[in-house]
Amino acid sequence: MMKPSRPVGLVGYGLYIPRYRIAAKEIARMWTDGSAALPVEAKSVPGPDEDTITMSIEAARNALARAGLSAERLSAVWVGSESHPYSVKPSGTVVAEALGAAPWVSTADWEFACKAGSEALTAGMGMVGSGMAEYVLAIGADTAQARPSDALEYTAAAGAAALLVGPAEESLATIEATISYVTDTPDFYRRENRPYPVHGNRFTGEPAYFHQTTSAASRLLADLGRTPQDYTYAVFHQPNAKFPQAAAKRLGFSDAQIAPGLLSPQIGNTYSGAALAGLCATLDVAKPGDTIFVTSYGSGAGSDAYSLVVTDTILERRSRAPLTAAYLNRKVFVDYAVYAKWRGKLVMG
Repeated sequence: MMKPSRPVGLVGYGLYIPRYRIAAKEIARMWTDGSAALPVEAKSVPGPDEDTITMSIEAARNALARAGLSAERLSAVWVGSESHPYSVKPSGTVVAEALGAAPWVSTADWEFACKAGSEALTAGMGMVGSGMAEYVLAIGADTAQARPSDALEYTAAAGAAALLVGPAEESLATIEATISYVTDTPDFYRRENRPYPVHGNRFTGEPAYFHQTTSAASRLLADLGRTPQDYTYAVFHQPNAKFPQAAAKRLGFSDAQIAPGLLSPQIGNTYSGAALAGLCATLDVAKPGDTIFVTSYGSGAGSDAYSLVVTDTILERRSRAPLTAAYLNRKVFVDYAVYAKWRGKLVMG
């Protein structure tokens, strides 16, 4: 278990989800006979002018607005993603410049598949907790990436979540502790110069997602001397609608505890921001004194677990930026042809 020597927490949070959606049944219409069960209702799709950077900026602005903080006071701007627009040029510098945080700021791009955003969060806890930084912006963002007809095409969605880490006394939710669990387990991966990730098939469920998630979560609960019943809410990474519910049940959490942060049926899985987006949705409804348990997951594979306590500050800051519901409710559905065009799936020979 890792606990900062100086208490830290979230002084702001922000979410961004594109307005465009493609229905799962529309994807199924192209590739199946329609008899198979669909993992989600629909997924979010970035518009032709949106990418990881633009979505990160939108989410970050919401986080700064909630904190009432000028970007010039940021010590670090870190972007976790597996779909950075550039192979070499960092996304973090563009985001920092757009926010007004440059030039005297640390920027970096983080990678760990679906939990790149939570890696940035843990590092932010360490920086603020050590006194090296006053405020750190940790972002998880991704665009929809999946090979046509692959199972991932139904759930690989788009969105961004930004968490602003700062001193506990200014926080809307304090972070009590975190823990990380990793193993060399091939869930899915993408080699250099390949456009889409590849499934590890039989490794995806039990030895990958469920083993990593339940191992990290159960260890943090044990180290803290807690049980699932000690928490108001729980948030898990959402590769589909069933996995987080199954993981929660194995650990002893109820459906009611995970309901506020369960976004996957409506927008798919936002990859690096999936667990962070679920946390944002939960903070939208949480009350002072509520406790939140969060567990992320990244293929490769590993999980980060966190324990948070909501403070009175949430009541004042929540309304300063759009709530998750505002993004979920604005929907413009596109057909497969438009989706394929926007996502660059049509390759001219």
